[in-house]
Amino acid sequence: MDGSVLYLAMPSITSAITPTTDQALWILDIYGFVVASLLIAFGNLGDRYGRLKFLLAGAAVFGAGSVGAALSPTPEVLIGCRALMGLGGATLLPSGLAIISNLFLNPKQRAQAIGIFAATFAAGFAIGPIVGGLLLNHFSWGSVFLINIPVVVLFLAFAPFLLKDVRESSPGRVDALSVLLSAVGILLTVYSVKSAAASGLSPTQLGTGIVGVAIVALFVRRQFGLPQPLLDLRLFRDRVFTVAILTGLLSLVAWAAAGYLSGVYLQSVLGHSVLSAALLAVPGATVLTVTCVGTTAIVDRVGKRAALITSHFAMGIGLSLMLLTGVLGGVTAFVASTVIAGIGYGLSFSLVAETAVAAVPAERAGSAASIAEMSNELGNALGISLLGSLAAVCFRLLGPDLAGTLPETLERPGVSAAAVEDAKNAFVSGMHVAIAVASLLSLGLGYLAVRWVPREKAPAA
Repeated sequence: MDGSVLYLAMPSITSAITPTTDQALWILDIYGFVVASLLIAFGNLGDRYGRLKFLLAGAAVFGAGSVGAALSPTPEVLIGCRALMGLGGATLLPSGLAIISNLFLNPKQRAQAIGIFAATFAAGFAIGPIVGGLLLNHFSWGSVFLINIPVVVLFLAFAPFLLKDVRESSPGRVDALSVLLSAVGILLTVYSVKSAAASGLSPTQLGTGIVGVAIVALFVRRQFGLPQPLLDLRLFRDRVFTVAILTGLLSLVAWAAAGYLSGVYLQSVLGHSVLSAALLAVPGATVLTVTCVGTTAIVDRVGKRAALITSHFAMGIGLSLMLLTGVLGGVTAFVASTVIAGIGYGLSFSLVAETAVAAVPAERAGSAASIAEMSNELGNALGISLLGSLAAVCFRLLGPDLAGTLPETLERPGVSAAAVEDAKNAFVSGMHVAIAVASLLSLGLGYLAVRWVPREKAPAA
């Protein structure tokens, strides 16, 4: 809910607190960067010290960050509060998935439960903008962050009674250096990538990236020498697991970029209200939700390999339909795109989580879930920063050069009708370039899945 509302609320945020182009991207992607940098560490700490404790602490921090975001007077404060929400999110995601895996020990029930778990993300994507649109029609932009508070309060009230705490029976010692290396290395690396995409290459950006990659390499090397590593790299020996994790990464790259850019397109180019734009996203989100829930039945019928391959080609074909949109219209193409791509997203969201958890013993479920969730959150952040920045570069090159983004251009006083037309055409061109890249990435990984993932053996009689 929170992420999908933010996409649609960005034009309102831009009008209210006037973030720069770079700050607007940070508002969108700082949450994903913080979550991605801490998921490995928090997933393992939850395994060892109790996942329920991490869930409760994470919910409290997430709620505090939401309140701060709602009351933020400046872009800098909003970015800081989004980072605090990321700190809470890094504890919620792997521990929540791990607890669910322990509630359902039967593999088929567990796969179905994880499919429902993944479907709640899709349901939030559908419900969030509608709730947010109603709020934005009556209240200021800060109200969209307050939708988190009732959920947090209810969770803190009931979780201690309804959920059991689970941890490793022999947790061993936590390698503090690995925790530090994983968090710092990932954060510096993704920061460097984001800076390069948004502002181009620079000595500072290159230095940050080199240091980040070096720290990540040191972290990986250290894991091979530990009896109980923070990140079990042996899981990647399984080709299906590896392709599933890549699926989690690239599916969120495509989903995040398409969601952000299409939200701006529907509002700023076609002139739809926030609520109208949210309602147009409902068919795709509904298909996504149903597919998540039905993934187990689909896998039973066609197999995990075929489901993985189908997810990529559905995403690639669905995204390509966005290339039929234009300045004068494109609602039909948008809805068709989200419906077809929603099938791919739904399959990928469920398969990534189920594959990660099923590949390890129950006591290491949090660690495996961390890898899956890290791929999702990193993909979410990179989708906005890389493909969002690519669209922004195209806009600056092709547009009237009055402001860095389309909403900023439309807000300028005295802007001519010709400049507005040029700005809208430039934005649509940039969106098409970014969406085309996302589509090609999805189709490319689908081809690799065909080549890499072995055919499954028929079950014994």
